[in-house]
Amino acid sequence: MNTPTKHFSETVPMLAYLLKWLLIALAVSVAAGSASAALLASLDWATAWRESHLWILLGLPPAGFAVGWLYLKYGRDVERGNNLLIDEIHDPRTRLPRRMTPMIFLGTVASHLFGASVGREGSAVQMGGTLADQLALPLRLDPEERRILIMCGISAGFGSIFGVPMSGALFGLEVLSIGKLRYNAIFPCFVASLCANLVTKAWGIHHSVYQIGPVPDFGLDGMAKALAAGAAFGLVAMAFARTTHALSAFAKRLVPYAPMRPFWGGCVVLMGTAALGSTAYLGLGLPAIAQSFSGQVRPFDFLGKFLFTTLSLGAGFKGGEVTPLFYIGATLGNALAPLLALPAPLMAGMGFVAVFAGAANTPLASTFMAFELFGPQAGVFAGLACVASYLFSGHAGIYSAQRLGQHKYRGDNPAENPPLVDL
Repeated sequence: MNTPTKHFSETVPMLAYLLKWLLIALAVSVAAGSASAALLASLDWATAWRESHLWILLGLPPAGFAVGWLYLKYGRDVERGNNLLIDEIHDPRTRLPRRMTPMIFLGTVASHLFGASVGREGSAVQMGGTLADQLALPLRLDPEERRILIMCGISAGFGSIFGVPMSGALFGLEVLSIGKLRYNAIFPCFVASLCANLVTKAWGIHHSVYQIGPVPDFGLDGMAKALAAGAAFGLVAMAFARTTHALSAFAKRLVPYAPMRPFWGGCVVLMGTAALGSTAYLGLGLPAIAQSFSGQVRPFDFLGKFLFTTLSLGAGFKGGEVTPLFYIGATLGNALAPLLALPAPLMAGMGFVAVFAGAANTPLASTFMAFELFGPQAGVFAGLACVASYLFSGHAGIYSAQRLGQHKYRGDNPAENPPLVDL
């Protein structure tokens, strides 16, 4: 029987828990949001300077060598990036090295300044997670609390770098394991992501705004088209993840000395750029993403970005995968729009989030991103496309440290269903 005393005994610890994690999450949000603001401002500068001084592209191979040498000399223990954070959450062992933050910051800015085709999410997530983890020792957090702390940093970094606080919160909960969410971190992750986004805005940073325009009514016809589009997006996401991992493994076999991998990769990127006579596939590619929503893009643009990004990441350039995945998805969606008889801006928005959903195995975070960026009407189409993409991308993903918490489906071939892990 419930009594006032029992209710009181349950409420007091809960209030103490909420207050504790509110204060911790606020501290994480200030650090992660400020780091994201600094990174976004630096990338804006690097991109503008590169586009107005194209001769700097010639420095891509030596810049790749320099960053590779720095990581070989001082950052071997942080080179795994996002995967290191995910592993540390699953199996807490030692505090994330402080040097991870400046190294990924400098490596990412250098990659963009000299023209590598990489993103920014990986950097924000690594900075957020590392900065958060520095609080574990002075706050005397136990291993389980430290897991939550790093997840706060991941959510804060992701939410603030893209201006999607709800999606950022879910990303920190969802990215660790395929098919599983860690609800014990839901309050800290939401607070950290929401407040980190406010901190980034307070620094005067503005995120891109994408207009979808009129959206058709969602009926059985729309459902079928969203599923078909999602299947295509999922297959491209699977190809991206597998190609990136394969190129990375191939580069390590072909070039044992780590700093030479981005050097030779930079040479290939330069040759490809010269052959095309265009810099369209370098850097973040934000103008092409915007064009996908406002006009028509070339039907092969998604493939160009696919090749340049997998090559850059496989060679070892620093940054992230997500913004290039947005580019690939938006341009692919625009190209598929006439085939599915859906508005090009809507298809661009669907591809924007769905290719990411399949590659990162984060359908819920991606769906929330669609609602935050494009509104509820477009969000329904995009959400269904995210689910289909998640299913069609298989169990591959851009984060190799992700664990399989629950199968996406059960096939006849046991090889298609890797064993579950105990989380």
